[in-house]
Amino acid sequence: MSHQANRAVVHCCVAGCLAAAMAMPLQAAVLDEIVVTAQKREQDIQDVGISISAFTGEQMETLGIGASSDIAAFVPGVHTSGALAGQNKQFTIRGVTQADFNDIVEAPNAVYLDEGYIAVAQAQTFALFDIERVEILKGPQGTLFGRNATGGLVQYLSRKPTFDAVEGYADVTYGQFDANSDPNSLRFEGAVGGPLSDRVAGRVALMYNDQDPWLKNLYDPNGPYAFGAATIGTGPTNDPGEGSGADLADDETTALRGILQFDARDDLRFTFSGNWAQSDVSTAPYQAKPVSPVYNGSNPDPNVQLSQGELINVIDIDPTDSRRSICADGSDCGSDQDNNGFPDDFDGDNITDTARVTNTFALSPGTDFFGYRDADGDDTTFNSDFAFKDQGNIDTWGVALRIEHDINDNLQLTAISDFKDYEKLLFLDVDGGPANQSVNYAAVDATSFTQELRLNGTADQMRWVAGLYYLNIDNTSDNGLKFPVNSVVPDAPFDLGSDADLETDSYSLFGQVEYDLREDLTLIVGGRLIQEEKDYTFAQNLYFTADSSQIHQGTPVPLGPVPGANPGDPASAYSDDSSDTLWAGKVQLDWRLNDDWLLYAGINRGVKAGSFNAQLYGGLAVPVSAIPYDEEKLLAYEAGFKSTWLNGTTRFNGSIFYYDYADYQAFLFTGVGGVVINADATNVGMELELQTSPIEGLDIMLSGSWFNAEVEDVPLRVDGPIVRDVEPTYAPEMQFAGLVRYEWPALGGFASVQGDFSYSDEFYYNLRNFDADQFDSYTLVNAVFGWRTDDGQWRGNLGIHNLTDERAGNQGFNLATLCGCNEVSYQPPRWYGLTLKYSF
Repeated sequence: MSHQANRAVVHCCVAGCLAAAMAMPLQAAVLDEIVVTAQKREQDIQDVGISISAFTGEQMETLGIGASSDIAAFVPGVHTSGALAGQNKQFTIRGVTQADFNDIVEAPNAVYLDEGYIAVAQAQTFALFDIERVEILKGPQGTLFGRNATGGLVQYLSRKPTFDAVEGYADVTYGQFDANSDPNSLRFEGAVGGPLSDRVAGRVALMYNDQDPWLKNLYDPNGPYAFGAATIGTGPTNDPGEGSGADLADDETTALRGILQFDARDDLRFTFSGNWAQSDVSTAPYQAKPVSPVYNGSNPDPNVQLSQGELINVIDIDPTDSRRSICADGSDCGSDQDNNGFPDDFDGDNITDTARVTNTFALSPGTDFFGYRDADGDDTTFNSDFAFKDQGNIDTWGVALRIEHDINDNLQLTAISDFKDYEKLLFLDVDGGPANQSVNYAAVDATSFTQELRLNGTADQMRWVAGLYYLNIDNTSDNGLKFPVNSVVPDAPFDLGSDADLETDSYSLFGQVEYDLREDLTLIVGGRLIQEEKDYTFAQNLYFTADSSQIHQGTPVPLGPVPGANPGDPASAYSDDSSDTLWAGKVQLDWRLNDDWLLYAGINRGVKAGSFNAQLYGGLAVPVSAIPYDEEKLLAYEAGFKSTWLNGTTRFNGSIFYYDYADYQAFLFTGVGGVVINADATNVGMELELQTSPIEGLDIMLSGSWFNAEVEDVPLRVDGPIVRDVEPTYAPEMQFAGLVRYEWPALGGFASVQGDFSYSDEFYYNLRNFDADQFDSYTLVNAVFGWRTDDGQWRGNLGIHNLTDERAGNQGFNLATLCGCNEVSYQPPRWYGLTLKYSF
């Protein structure tokens, strides 16, 4: 973007975008022409009847956005869900999400990188660097972006090489978290690109991030909370292995991208790109809070099956309460951690007298089943045994080829081939505390290949696009429970693996036509026909793995057949396949009242294919009928307006919507694992966005969203007798965001001051909406003080993120019946940083 341009063409935002001029000089207006490609062609964003947000790379740098999911904080109606305490995140758009942590799952909100689909839901988290822009489209986008875009989509576009001159930049940020151990962070980002010949140009970009852990671990293997094999007399120590008790939330990531563009002719262009990234991270930075399960039955007899009835709630434990769970009559219902129907667990009523003597703290008031309570609550210290530095790793790479051929002035052919490879192994301490109980691991080895072929055409009164799309996903997921060496669980160490293989082939035919009924009235009609084929194999196996950093060592031992397996099947595996014909469509009217006003209204039908569950072994029983689940179908009704005011200095946009879901795919987590179920759902909501530059140098952005979403007839367990209408997870009812920025000439260049905020209402992290499974509302405030030279060659910023040091909820899991605790994670504490950037 030229700093001398009088008319800036900015790829920017509408819904919730913050400060379109954050990196602009005073003479460049923030509300000049804004271009997006939401309909597979370039358009002024005010001419597109879709609720869109977009950010330029410069804006994301100013906001301190370093990971793909960070933008959610600045776009009302968009949030994040996921697993592993934020090491894996995925988007929630207008309450649409699926929080299953198994990597065979595809998300209902599609994410694209340079028009290549990211097929693994938990792969939506990655480092951002050298990005041209990101676009967030709300509502079903199944016509043109057909892959699982029922809720919406997020598209990241990298900076391309130029043929004008060699250009590049180097950007260094050093900062420190306001936490007990004063952890530091260092990030370097750089790129260089330009012409290699008259018809060939290239660009290479590099990013390195090194973050110290900011969650301080107080673990002592000989301390008062140690509880493992030694506690009950079956081993010499509680410790799960060398290096345990490490501080958490460290991250070391290196990423590289290269792009080569070849203009064979004026009408024929080839763009080849490749990317690689590697991350080493700690055990997931969860903390624990003690909770009490609540049942609707009576106190059980320890010698007969439990009679306490159904689990109907989980509450934050009272500091004076020593009950492991609460019966309807107020008595102690005990614990049944292995889900066998008897209160006979190793830390329950039937442990030996000797163990009870050494485990008197297990019944301490206000604690979990092991007597532990985090001393500072949600602050940045905790106590966890299974906590290791650099234990997890994520490795990704991909290549893509884009071919563009201008057949004539009115017809263009585009072909996009994309291959991605994704591998990871991540761990989390299930109880989130010092008890050596159990660990969850998540491993995946997946590849995806997509091929899109499309034609874009124009006529006197018509614009159209049509194409073919193919997708192949080959996904092997190894998710399971690890019981480490010296675990309190008898016969440890071992792994209980849920091993799944899913191959997907999807074929699509799509098209969309925009026809001008009048000069001011346009009819838009689109559709996509999809044929989806899946082959699935699932087995639950026992592995005798001694190393806490490894999984699945030795020969697997089948754990009795998986429900639905053929009798005598030596692999004890469940296998199935599916073949479905699906469709998505769109009908919309755009009415251009004048140059400053656009009204639009339409109906969209979105669809997401059904698939299969891979539940953890040891959780609540799952019948074979619950392993497959059906496609979800969404009818979305939406109307909105886009308006420009005060001689182009102000924009005010808004939208209202109503969603009617059939068989919404919702993740039901119970016990120690979960499955995706189908349930009908509805949602009604609205969004408003205001952008204004009332005087030279001053930019103000305000935006907000509200919706009321309900998932109907959700059982409290699979096939359970109690059903409820609930709110979807990770879906705050209200969100607001705002920014004020002022820039003025100073010291031979331009100085600036900026403040922004984002507010999120409270939200649940478990579909059952139990009382303890909710994060409080929060407001995050950031501030930036900057200076740049007149030509923009040098730039420096002093930034403060999370200025008020808010403990904003991130992700959580209800494990009340396993450990008398919930594991919860929070966004990082206050951070101070200095950024220096040189561009050439």
